[in-house]
Amino acid sequence: MIKLIVGLGNPGRQYEKTRHNAGFLFLDRLISDSSWNWVRESRFDGLLTEVGVGVADGKVLLLKPSTFMNRSGQAVGKVARYYKLASDEILVVHDELDFDVGVVKLKKDGGHAGHNGLRDIIAHLGTKEFYRLRIGIGRPPAGKVVADFVLSSPSKNEWNLMLSAFDLAASYVDQMIAGDMAVVMNKLNSSK
Repeated sequence: MIKLIVGLGNPGRQYEKTRHNAGFLFLDRLISDSSWNWVRESRFDGLLTEVGVGVADGKVLLLKPSTFMNRSGQAVGKVARYYKLASDEILVVHDELDFDVGVVKLKKDGGHAGHNGLRDIIAHLGTKEFYRLRIGIGRPPAGKVVADFVLSSPSKNEWNLMLSAFDLAASYVDQMIAGDMAVVMNKLNSSK
């Protein structure tokens, strides 16, 4: 059962609709049709909301760290310790360079693959044993610096593909929260 969904991104208007903010953008889309609001929780270094979602029992926490990406683990670690969460009760949503734009996949465990947000979360949790919802953003064109690419805005077509990925992933959120991860992995990881 998932009790905390973390969206990764960078704070600040200049980063709002960049590829690297896929996690923030997904969470914002997830609650866009609801009355749920983000609350700044300085003790957790982030924006937090507690929501009741569909078939899931009880509530689930949504977190957007207010630190920069490479310090995301600071907020995740604080929330996990305060609420006494096991690492397998945490789902981290992040951008994925290795997938084409609009591809979305779910996995548990693994390294950080150079993603600084994941690297810091692994360091603060002391484990790699958490779930990851990976939103494809594609690779930069030849000669473009990866950091510049991830911190830039997607084209209109790429944005539409990302929105489709958010909607597809959102359609499985209830099942993920309920703990049906193998079923969701099967469906998401086989979709094109």
